[in-house]
Amino acid sequence: MKYRFEISVSGRVQGVGYRYFVKARAWELNLKGFVSNSRNGSVLIEAEGEKDDLDVFLDYLKAGPARARVDHLEVSRAPWAGVYDDFVIRY
Repeated sequence: MKYRFEISVSGRVQGVGYRYFVKARAWELNLKGFVSNSRNGSVLIEAEGEKDDLDVFLDYLKAGPARARVDHLEVSRAPWAGVYDDFVIRY
């Protein structure tokens, strides 16, 4: 079953390659959506795909790349909307 996850990640997640890490993991799992930096220092992610793939994605997000430190993940789950064709980094 497909879902849409809206995720906010806080910690040391800007300036450490976190967005590129997220994009690579999303591509591996065939997820669609985007990742972007927020002005408050967090990273915002919207991802759509199969529930099992999204659950694996959350595990990746908690770990992050080597230089990151993830303090908190806030996840909102919603029905799949099918609005994305790819997974991109928004600047």
